[in-house]
Amino acid sequence: MTPRPPHDLPPHDLPAPRDLVGIGIGPFNLSLAALAHPLAELDTAFYEQRPGFDWHPGLLIDGATLQVPFLADLVTLADPASPWSFLNYLKSRDRLFPFYFAERFHIQRAEYDAYCRWVAGHLPGLHFGHQVDTVRWNPEHEVFEVDFTRLGPDGEAEALGRTRARAIVLGVGTEPHVPEPLAPLVDAPGVPVIHAADYLRHREQFLAAGHITVVGAGQSGAEVFLDLLRHRPVGCERIHWLARTEAFAPMEYSKLGLEHFTPDYTRYFHALAEPVRDRLVSAQWQLHKGIDAGTSAAIHDELYRRTLHGGWPDAVLTPGVHVRTAEHLAGGTIRLHLEHTQQNTRSGLTTDAVVLATGYRERPLDGILAGLAPYLCRDSSERPYIDDQFRMVLDPCVTGRIHVQNAELHTHGVGTPDLGLAAWRSATILNSLTGKEPYPLPRRTAFTTFGLREPGPRPSVPAARGLIPLAEGR
Repeated sequence: MTPRPPHDLPPHDLPAPRDLVGIGIGPFNLSLAALAHPLAELDTAFYEQRPGFDWHPGLLIDGATLQVPFLADLVTLADPASPWSFLNYLKSRDRLFPFYFAERFHIQRAEYDAYCRWVAGHLPGLHFGHQVDTVRWNPEHEVFEVDFTRLGPDGEAEALGRTRARAIVLGVGTEPHVPEPLAPLVDAPGVPVIHAADYLRHREQFLAAGHITVVGAGQSGAEVFLDLLRHRPVGCERIHWLARTEAFAPMEYSKLGLEHFTPDYTRYFHALAEPVRDRLVSAQWQLHKGIDAGTSAAIHDELYRRTLHGGWPDAVLTPGVHVRTAEHLAGGTIRLHLEHTQQNTRSGLTTDAVVLATGYRERPLDGILAGLAPYLCRDSSERPYIDDQFRMVLDPCVTGRIHVQNAELHTHGVGTPDLGLAAWRSATILNSLTGKEPYPLPRRTAFTTFGLREPGPRPSVPAARGLIPLAEGR
């Protein structure tokens, strides 16, 4: 007799509900798992469809550094004594003294990735190669049911499974964003148009191209442009760098400016009215989407070095331009149709390869949460409403909790994707789940007072803010 898949097992044959199930194992849920590890009262499990921890492998360019200090590891800003700290990782590798003498406050991306891999390799309760298919609420047993597929080494489905949980934490991260005019070229086989997320995998092919175009003026675009520039012959660089922004703008990195990445600002932002929050998110792009001063200086230094014997490098840097349409021409070249917004002019650019450093977007949650749609409360733009404990606001009939990580930009502001707030957010979630305070958190974290009055907790009852469950209609 063929055994029934776990999806079809009766409840009494399933294991007892876990206290917490995490979906996705990126840095944020890895932080949560690390801080949950010493809490013996919590039974936790984390699921990730990738075969192992993998953090932006296409952008681990040699020499590229994190834009946050090493103290923004998985745990330190909530628990400096944690065994999962970056300093303890160095100690385990006999590298504390070299790091001490290196005097580096900002570590390389590749080193941060290696640190996270070390944590993921030693921390129990992490299940890689498990694709979560759906989450639903079982009102009879008052638990969430999480259906998953266990994947084989080549990504093939091997078995179905189900676990149950009283609380869910979604940490599914972001995905590369490709502008609509360029999407057909990225999807077409054999066309050398890639997102920067895949840069290192295609780097040798792109270095060999006759002419290269980089689109996008954030940190990723700057790092890709600099890496290409450094490896092209002097006088034969043949690189275009196009930016939609009006300048190759620096990232805000003043000390008082950085206080926008504190819990104080997060609480202030969350207490603002929805229209104000939406205006701020778009207006504050330079806080986290500009180019850091070190990378900008390195680009200028490299360009200047190439003028030492006379002449100018064959590199064109043009801000204020957006790609209207694009096409693949006979012979393998690509034609970009450009528009300069300030001049109100249009032109074309023929190139052999394109790297799209066009950023990332939150992965949509509607698919994985389709079974919970009747219970979700949404704002006026149909986005899930997230309370000040990083919980999705649900219909009161659902007694379980769903917390989110890096899916709350619209309610919590620019610090949402910032690694520096990872440990604080994880600690906030764990304090909320346990109803205790295993991780005491500071009441004040910034010198700046962001408003004229202290922000209080926003109401969590949907009706208090005009929010209604989708089941009631809109």
